Amino acid sequence: MKGTLYIVSTPIGNLEDITLRALRVLKEVDVIAAEDTRHSSKLLNHYGISKPLMSYWGEKEKVKSEEVLAKLREGQSVALISDAGTPGISDPGSVLIGRAVAEGISVVSVPGPSALVAAISLSGLPVKEFTFIGFLPPKKNQRRKMLDELSMEKRTLVFYEAPHRIVETLEDMSEIFGERKAALVREITKIHEEALRGSLADILPALHNKTIAGEYVIIVEGKRMTEASYEDALNEVKALMKKGKGRKEAVKMVSEQYGLSKNELYDRSLG
Repeated sequence: MKGTLYIVSTPIGNLEDITLRALRVLKEVDVIAAEDTRHSSKLLNHYGISKPLMSYWGEKEKVKSEEVLAKLREGQSVALISDAGTPGISDPGSVLIGRAVAEGISVVSVPGPSALVAAISLSGLPVKEFTFIGFLPPKKNQRRKMLDELSMEKRTLVFYEAPHRIVETLEDMSEIFGERKAALVREITKIHEEALRGSLADILPALHNKTIAGEYVIIVEGKRMTEASYEDALNEVKALMKKGKGRKEAVKMVSEQYGLSKNELYDRSLG
């Protein structure tokens, strides 16, 4: 009989932010697969948990996943943990989880802390609907291209960013997104937890006067309906038509997205 893979969320800073269920599962499983065994040992030692550890880090994810799967095929139970938060969410884990599901191995979620959810709750921005992007490409040209593609999104946007790229990423966002409201949250649940709120242009100078450290979450409001114009909509129609959509279908899709008159948008597209 195959074992069970538990996806266990761990604290993103404060070690008290772990669930009772997570502690029980970590104590009961046969093996713990950790993104970084040295990092995870601090948490496990803090709670007196002593279990065999397997290293499971990003660059070796495909190779290491096979080792974990071998344990599961033998009937052993495995807890998958990352350095912080939930495995597979901008952290290693998705390869193993996908393969386990494909092989019919039982996969169980043990939910808990998440930088994504915590930052959104602190942001003060509309979060009824949001789009989680995670980390942007590190190269400037690729990053700006993705931000351009996201500039028409009406839902709140959520990004992760590393400290050494945070300033240039915010500069690109300010240039491409314009005067949108945003929140920059760092060191969530830690001693130096901080949230900067305002427009992107407001946050940038405030950041220059602070120590750049820790992982950052950037929350940016989506494109406001008042910003939507026929010019923007026509560009969207042209883009869809280049991808093979018919004019009527493209106009219908875009007019619904922008809340514009379908007939007027169609007439303008002919010009």
